[in-house]
Amino acid sequence: MAFPFLSVIVFTPLAAALVILLMPAQRKNETRGIALAAAIVALLLSLWVYIQYLTRHMTGYQFIESYNWLPALGISLKFGVDGMSAPLVLLTGVVMFTGVLISWGDSDPHVMAGIQDRPREFFAFLFILASGVFGVFASLDLFMLFFFYEIAVFPMYLLIVIWGWAQTREYAAMKLTLYLFVGSVIALVGALAMYWVAGQNTGIYSFDMLQLEKANFSASFQNFWFLPVFFGFAVLGGIWPFHNWSPDGHVAAPTAVSMFHAGVLMKLGAFAALRVGIMLLPEGAKYWSWLVMLCAGVAVVYGAFIAFVQTDFKYMVGFSSVSHMGLVMLGFSTLNRNGLTGAGVQMFSHGVMTALFFAVVGMIYDRAHTREIPELGGMNKVMPFAAIGFIIGGLVSMGMPGFSGFIAEFPIFLGVWGSQWLVAVIASISIIITAAYIMRNIRQVFFAKMPEKLEGHITGITVLDKIAITTLCAFMVGIGLFPVLIVPMVQTGVDNILRLLGGA
Repeated sequence: MAFPFLSVIVFTPLAAALVILLMPAQRKNETRGIALAAAIVALLLSLWVYIQYLTRHMTGYQFIESYNWLPALGISLKFGVDGMSAPLVLLTGVVMFTGVLISWGDSDPHVMAGIQDRPREFFAFLFILASGVFGVFASLDLFMLFFFYEIAVFPMYLLIVIWGWAQTREYAAMKLTLYLFVGSVIALVGALAMYWVAGQNTGIYSFDMLQLEKANFSASFQNFWFLPVFFGFAVLGGIWPFHNWSPDGHVAAPTAVSMFHAGVLMKLGAFAALRVGIMLLPEGAKYWSWLVMLCAGVAVVYGAFIAFVQTDFKYMVGFSSVSHMGLVMLGFSTLNRNGLTGAGVQMFSHGVMTALFFAVVGMIYDRAHTREIPELGGMNKVMPFAAIGFIIGGLVSMGMPGFSGFIAEFPIFLGVWGSQWLVAVIASISIIITAAYIMRNIRQVFFAKMPEKLEGHITGITVLDKIAITTLCAFMVGIGLFPVLIVPMVQTGVDNILRLLGGA
């Protein structure tokens, strides 16, 4: 029997969380060490799966594992990855590893970096969340996808309300939880409808998504249930008009949780909307593609304009995430090869980029004790490594050639142009606005004169911080220079989607 790589990847964070909870509370460094070891294991295994899929030119679902759990109800623990999900499994491993490094802390007592208060519970909840995210990306059983989806969502409330920004954490945590809970319940009703109707059509009641792809749902059924299922998941993807929980959640969360939130969780919502909404209800996707394109187009432009006027550094990144995730949904709405390929690459590229953004913002806030952009300046003098990282992330955000953002955004706009050229023209406004707020904030935060109240009080970042920045930058630059590292893999996943869409 082949080694169960995906099962180990999914359950390593959960096992680590249980071990961490058994540690004495006062042994903080040992707790951090266990967290880092588990993160390295998950990263290396997810990287191995990715490399094997890429170098062996695999297609379709690979590394499939299936374990019967409740066969009477058609529920099994079934894992597998394709060209769309394998990069997201790797993305989760990368964000998990760098999130642990960022949360380690600083030996300087004047720097409020990392997690100093109850790191045992923090890392345990963070790893339970990570296990749920891995599970969603790897699940081929619809019931288990929902099971892992809820595991991924609910630790967010505790992580924000306990370790988040004191001024808004209770409001933001409850707002986030209610939005995502309502969305997931609506999507669950649609999933149960699919399970029931598929059973009536085929005589086999199963949550196996590979079987549900062959269920031959009627056009009327798909047209009715597509919107609840797609938008129920897309709430977590930050789609307009159900997006406004997201920036508040970003801002209130501690740094590592913001990295997970924007870097991975929003992709989880987009992926589930694609996997369950578009791939299981393809006729409904065709029927409602215009509405998805409208909502995504608004998110792209609206998010960019709102990010432009922000004075809070973290809110700027939060609304920027709404805009860039709008591009993912815009790519989905095209239902063509270019748009879907760009969306798949954008999920990975934006996940790495926004994790880097929030990491750098967290480093600055821990040392300057403010996120107000006009109150910052001269950070390049004391943390040049962070400045370089943020500039690289900014170039990715602007879609500059040579970076992963270009490899993702260019196919999306090509796909949108081929579907509705006017939407492509309007959405392209976001490129100009994004460049404007990125360059303005780089100038102010890193290269303007440092305010007198900060002079002599700002310290440099740690070695672990530099490792995290280097890791994230390496992926953005590597993909930008060598698109062959991801594009062919994503295209194999797109081929399967187009097959389900009838060659659309």
